[in-house]
Amino acid sequence: MSKGPLKPGSTAPNSGQYQQIGPRGGAGKEVTAVRGKPLPPTPTKGTTYTLVDPTKNKSGRA
Repeated sequence: MSKGPLKPGSTAPNSGQYQQIGPRGGAGKEVTAVRGKPLPPTPTKGTTYTLVDPTKNKSGRA
């Protein structure tokens, strides 16, 4: 799991489903992100991302 909230535009540390967390803590929609690629922009300022479901693969890395 990620070590904390990630800002839009930052590089995704792991591939998987990331949930948007609003500025007041509300959960938003989930987006799919690929490890090493930037996270997409959010509709509201102050919204961050949290990894909720890492991708499972057969190489042993999440």
